[in-house]
Amino acid sequence: MDVLRSLREHLRPLVAYHLFFTLLASSLLLPSVAWTLTGLLGRISQPVITNAELLDLFLTPAGILWALAAIATIFVVLYLQQAGMILVAVRRRDNHYQLAFIALWQTLHRALGLIGLVILQVGAHLLLMLPVVLLLGWFYDLIIGGLDSYYVLRVRPPAYWQYLAVATPLVVAWAFVAATLYFRWILALPIVTLEQQSPLAALARSRELTRGRKGHVAMVVLVLLLVIVALPFFSSWIFDRIFTPMLWWLPERNAVLVPATLAYLTGYVLVTLAITFIGIAANALLSACLYLRLAHQEPRPAPPPADAHPGRLAWGVELGVVIFALAQAWWIVNSFELRDDVTNIAHRGSSMTAPENTLAAIERALVDRADYIEIDVRLTADGEVVLYHDRSLQRLAGDPRNVRDLTLEELRAFDVGSWFGDTFVDERIPSLDEALQAVRGRSALMIDMKPNPGGEPALVEAVLEAIQRETAARAQCLDMLSPAQSTTRCGDPDVVGETRVAVMSPGVVQMVKEREPELRVTLLAQLVMPGTLERRGFDALGLRHNRITDNEIRLARELGYEVHAWTVNDRARMSQLIDLGVDAIITDYPDRLTELLRDRRELSDGALLLVKLRNWLRN
Repeated sequence: MDVLRSLREHLRPLVAYHLFFTLLASSLLLPSVAWTLTGLLGRISQPVITNAELLDLFLTPAGILWALAAIATIFVVLYLQQAGMILVAVRRRDNHYQLAFIALWQTLHRALGLIGLVILQVGAHLLLMLPVVLLLGWFYDLIIGGLDSYYVLRVRPPAYWQYLAVATPLVVAWAFVAATLYFRWILALPIVTLEQQSPLAALARSRELTRGRKGHVAMVVLVLLLVIVALPFFSSWIFDRIFTPMLWWLPERNAVLVPATLAYLTGYVLVTLAITFIGIAANALLSACLYLRLAHQEPRPAPPPADAHPGRLAWGVELGVVIFALAQAWWIVNSFELRDDVTNIAHRGSSMTAPENTLAAIERALVDRADYIEIDVRLTADGEVVLYHDRSLQRLAGDPRNVRDLTLEELRAFDVGSWFGDTFVDERIPSLDEALQAVRGRSALMIDMKPNPGGEPALVEAVLEAIQRETAARAQCLDMLSPAQSTTRCGDPDVVGETRVAVMSPGVVQMVKEREPELRVTLLAQLVMPGTLERRGFDALGLRHNRITDNEIRLARELGYEVHAWTVNDRARMSQLIDLGVDAIITDYPDRLTELLRDRRELSDGALLLVKLRNWLRN
């Protein structure tokens, strides 16, 4: 209650400070820091594609330095912002906007002390985390290290549960110690800000003031945290369940829908800005109230003087916020494209209705009208290309041996369909040649290459040879049949132009392009570090669907490559990604995407605009 009262009493000067600090940070502080961090990443010169590569990067000296610099930057900005709001709440002055300017100046004057506090306080938590991370990594290597990671995540063998049994107590113990340390030092920020003590002295004084009261402090902090976290979800729910349905009642005329949508989005942007401000201000006021109560036996900061006023600048600044929200809404409305051009790619075939990477899954994907059928390929011991995802046969066939150690004839002995259901008993591992033949004249393949370490050139060469063999087979077929028969039976003779390949390494992209420049290549990525990836060598960038942002779409449009989202099985998420602007969706359920695209094509422009609005809100 004290926090809410303080927020109401100091609302205008807090808003003013928030605006001034945001303007300063976005125009000067953050761009300079971003430039520095991007320069450091450029020195690393390593695009991060897989989780393993990400871990390898952060274990290098440059990677550790980058991570520490990024963490320090985030917390320095947060501490500066919080310190200024504490000063606004505690200092008394009759002019709100003068108070905000003074608080901003005093905050910058205390910057060195606040940076020192970040180094000590955040650094202590990182040091506390280090032994836990090292122990977790050691136990992982000891218990799980020899197993295929995909097998572990999908099957969850006893080793997985053994690791969790060991790791969970470690994580819980770390969380308890870290929380205790956080609540012990929670008053250090207001002490440095208001008493201008050194960081070390502030930590010691905070420990003294919170002694015997950490339980009460923890309860207050957690309650406020829950409220702050719930606010955006609650506001989105209100808009989605109450205001959005109201738009459906409007007549489907652009003269009505566009202004209504603009007003709706302006309101949403203003609410979002307000929630962001409330979350930051409430956290700062909580620190101020706890400090005043424990250090000076005062429940909350004193209210502003009775004659306090906002000053002439207030109306202009606040009007500027409204204009900013309106401009954002206008930009959002104009970014909506009433199109549904998205490629439907079946992930390992229709892998939820048939066993993955089999001819049965390919046939099912053809029935589901997929534009492309994604398959995973590996090289056998005798140099043949087969359809298989994992490194070992453990998950699908119960055999711990690796695909690379067995010949094609030996691999054909394994039943990879029984695990899926009785209907698919005796389903075998197919070759790439068989898969190419299966889609002739009916669809096309997206070949995801899974090379063994050091075996990238051999797999690339083998895949290209298979494509060449299929090209020759189709040409021979065309020579033998009449034009009326050849279209469906022989397929497109341009197999290179019809087929896509997918890889997880920029080096392999270059190998493929050097051998076959016309073959379209998708680079699959778990994560791409900013400024590290040369984005001009591939035809498409495949990202996990929750990593795709407006910025990724913008970059793709500017540089001329496609964005592919994987792996998306929820119909609502598919719709969101279509409206975000992706070019292809990789899914285990191609029939769902086919049905969704058909339903969207049947909508009027007005109804489709409202669907896009709802998807934007959910994104």
